[in-house]
Order: sequence, then C-alpha cells, then structure tokens
Amino acid sequence: MALVNDRYTEDDKGQPAARYSVIDAARQAISQLQELAQDQLPADILKHIQDVQLTSATDGTQIYFPCPFKETEATVALKSIEACAVAALATLRYGEQPRKIEVNLERSATFLFSTYIATIAGLGKQDPIVKSKLKDTDLLKAQSILYRRLSANLYATRNPGEFFHIHGSLEAGKTLNMIGLEAHRSDLTDYRQCIETIESHVKRFTAAELEEMNAKERQAGVTALKWEDFKQTEHGRTLLSLPPWQITRLEDPSLPVPFPSTVPVPGSKPQVLSGIRVLELCRIIAGPAMGRTLAEYGAQVIKVTSPNLSDVPFFQVDGNTGKHTCDLDLRSSPGREAFEELLKSADVVLDGYRPGSLGRLGYSPQQIVELVKGRGKGIVYVSENCFGYQGPWAGRPGWQQIADCVTGVAWAQGEFMGLGEPIVPPFPMSDYGTGCMGAIAVLTALWRRAKEGGSWVGRTSLSQYDIFLLSLGLYDEDVKARVREDHDKEFFGLRHADSVDEVGGRALKSMKRAHPELFDDKLMQKAFSKGFGGEVKWCRSPVSIDGLRVGFERASRPNGYDKPTWDDWEIEQAVVEG
Repeated sequence: MALVNDRYTEDDKGQPAARYSVIDAARQAISQLQELAQDQLPADILKHIQDVQLTSATDGTQIYFPCPFKETEATVALKSIEACAVAALATLRYGEQPRKIEVNLERSATFLFSTYIATIAGLGKQDPIVKSKLKDTDLLKAQSILYRRLSANLYATRNPGEFFHIHGSLEAGKTLNMIGLEAHRSDLTDYRQCIETIESHVKRFTAAELEEMNAKERQAGVTALKWEDFKQTEHGRTLLSLPPWQITRLEDPSLPVPFPSTVPVPGSKPQVLSGIRVLELCRIIAGPAMGRTLAEYGAQVIKVTSPNLSDVPFFQVDGNTGKHTCDLDLRSSPGREAFEELLKSADVVLDGYRPGSLGRLGYSPQQIVELVKGRGKGIVYVSENCFGYQGPWAGRPGWQQIADCVTGVAWAQGEFMGLGEPIVPPFPMSDYGTGCMGAIAVLTALWRRAKEGGSWVGRTSLSQYDIFLLSLGLYDEDVKARVREDHDKEFFGLRHADSVDEVGGRALKSMKRAHPELFDDKLMQKAFSKGFGGEVKWCRSPVSIDGLRVGFERASRPNGYDKPTWDDWEIEQAVVEG
C-alpha cells in the first residue's frame, strides 16, 4: 500500500491500535530541526515546509535498522529541509510557482547505508573479489591488510568498563606503534587473533593515558563516552549551544550574482544547480556525500584528490556518482596552478580535511576569497570535520566512528543490545547525515549569495549530526523490544571489538531478511561506468520536487579519472533517463 498517513494496525478485536509511526516522528523531527537551525534558514526556505509530503510504500511504521536511534526520522527531516532550500533556489531561478515536495522513507533509509548496497559489476563492498574492479587508492594498505585495518577499532582499556577507540586513519602504522605494536605483522591474518593482539596492547593503558598518547601523536582516537557524560564536557556544552550547521558571511563586497544561463538536457526538466561549479576536496564519505548531493541537483562537481593520499577504494563507487574526478598535488607548482585555474570560475569549495589543513596550503576560506577577488561574484566555502569548529576539541582529527564514540552513540547502541559495553552502530550513518547538513549549508549560502551578494562560509561536523540525532531521543522501550524481535540473534552476538565491517555485514544480513522492501531494485538505478569498466548500481534520491529533475548526469568513476577542466563534460543519456 502506498502512502502516507496510515499509522494504525488492528488489535485482536479488530479495533485500531496505535503503533509507532516513523512518519509522525519524522514530522516532529522536522519541527525540532527548524527550531535548532532557525537562525540559519531564511524565511523563503522555511515557507516551503508546508509543501513537503512524506511518502512510503508501507504503512509508515517500519523501523529498518537494528538500532535504538531515530536515524530514518532524522534523515527525512534533513532531506525535507534540503528540498525546501532547493525549492527556494528554484523560485529565484525560475519564478514563483507551487512546488509539491515529496520525501520518501525507504529511499531516505537507503541513503544512510548507500555504500553498502551500491555495486560494481554486481559485486558489493564486502565481496572478496570486488577489489579487482577498483582502483587501488589504499596506498598504505590500511584497508586491505586486516591487521592494519583493525588499528581503527574500539577496544577495552586497563580500567574495567572503560573503552577507547584507536584510529589509524588511512595510515595505521603510527597508531600501532603508539601502543607498542609493529606497523606490519605478516603472521597475523586471523580476525579474532588480530583483535586479541591489538586489544591486549590497548589494555596496557588507561583511557587518560591513551588520550595523552593520542594527542602527542596527533592520532584520531577517543574515549567512548555516554551521552550524559558528553553533555557535561566543555566541548559538549559548546556544541549543544550551536545549531547543527552554521553559515556566516566573509569579508567580500561582491554584489548579488544571478544564476548562470543554462539549457536543460533535451527532454528533461531543469536542474536547480545546473551551471554551478563545485570543487570537492574531500575523502571517505561525509565530504563526498555533500558533493554527491549537489551533483544530484545538477551541479558540476570535480572531486580533487592528491595522488599521494589514500582513500577507501570502494567508497568511490557510490560517492563519486555524477562527478568528475582528478588528481592534483596541491604541494606542487603544477598542481596549484591547475587548481587555481579551476578556482577562477568555481562557485563552491568543499573541505573535508582536518581544520587548518587547506589553510596551511594557502586555501583557507578568506585566502580563497582573495584569490578570486575582482571576478564579479563571491564564493561559497563549506567544510565538515569530526568535532566541530568551536570548543576545546575543535582541532582534533576524527572520523565517523570517533564521533559516534565521543557523543555517546556507541554506548547507546551497546546498551540497546543488552550489553554493558559500547558498540559502534552499523553503517556510516553519521557520515551521510553530516553530508546532508553540509549540502543544506551550501544550498542556503548559494541562496544568500544570489540575494545578498558576498562570499559565505558554512561549517558542520559529525559530532553535530550525532547531537541532533540524540536530541530526538531514543525509541521507547516497547519500540526497542519490537526492533530487537525483528532482527537476527546473530547481530546481537556482536561485541565492542567487532569491526565496522563485521557489524555492518551482520546488520545487512538481518535487514535483508526483516525488511526486503529496502532492497527492491526500484529504489536503485544502474548504468555502465566507463571509469570502472562495468555496470554500477546506486541509490535513487529520497527527494522529488515538482517541475525539477533530481538525478545525475553521469555514472561514477574512480578518483583521478578526468582532466582538471570545466569544459566538455559528457552527459550520459541512459543515466538521465534512468
């Protein structure tokens, strides 16, 4: 049954009995998000909330993930605000007209684990032979060698009941050396043996000692805190006082700039960001999710990566959809020259590196404003990181698992599973939520540039997404019990030191059995990728807006596939029509 407001089942007497409604909770999340971000959202964006309809192929009561968090509800709320910003831009660009907006529950859920259901040549992320289809960007073998991969994992410390997530990032060796292990151990290939070896060394230290070591070595590790404890930290109090994302104006007197004149693809509706040029300087998931979203609304997005820095190979299958990709070494003169040529006509720069990294290369927000000064239009610079941009931990490096551990998400997951220990939740959901918040910041800043002129900087973080998620509250106990009953016992056999791959794999297996509707091919699109040399499959957008096309113009490709130019971009008709 399709649609939208039916939130009842029948009891054994045939009478309607109230059942938790994801749709109703999503509407509440939209209201809460409006309140949290109201200072960041112009009235011209907020007025479109009344046009949003939430849709589902079920009765709207299905909870898909084996988690206590309102992940689908949070994402529907974010996608609704995102769609409202798109509608406001469409009004600026094409004139005022009624625009019905639909946000779909199933597609919002698939967005949250899209890298786990994307495929290349029919092979998924956890297929052992998928590596043969990918470009090897795991330069330091921090992903492909199990022992090194488990340098990014959650372990018990010397103190009972205390846990620390070490994170070797994409290098591994420094973190392993920090706890007294070799960077490489060819004798360790068994999953459990690797975990036991690494945990035995982590257990030599308390969390306080690991924090000190971690800071000295500038590694991305953190103590696993509970939500109530995180809220009492100085950093937690700082982030709780901030909106989920922030947009501020930079020093730039540029006048308001109209959108470029473009011609829609023949036979297709217009795309609201056509002609907008985006430089994405990001890796992994959260930053590329920002660029992917903008490409879905028609922007030209070039993902710029260094040939000398690692990236996770499979994440590119989903994350690079719709984009061009090029390798540029911004430490070299030729690389800087090519980048600054691209910058001359760029509208947006996306920064997914740790705070200050691009500034040390000469590409901070204000430095970029100076580089493009006098060209007649401002620029939008949006960055995401782990800990946010204010508070005592603002400069710390981190990733999705780190945010989930520090904010209390991991502890809440473990307690939901009946354990006295934290578990990093399945799938990089905070990555995707953060990418969505970053995209909202870009869309809002583009609206402000068109209306008010100037250049704008937006900032968000993984921790701020987790704070929004946790602020919605966990499911009530009766709902949690239903979720536990829905899912496989094998999933609840996980423990704190099980890897994100193990957690994700068990969750995926359970969800395929419990909720096959999430894996319906109608939720996916596929096309041949010249870059990967095979058919790729990716998730369709959760958003549809009357009068606009939401979708990509080209299939994915690996990093470094294209030349660094805005000219002569291909449009793949099969993708447009798909």
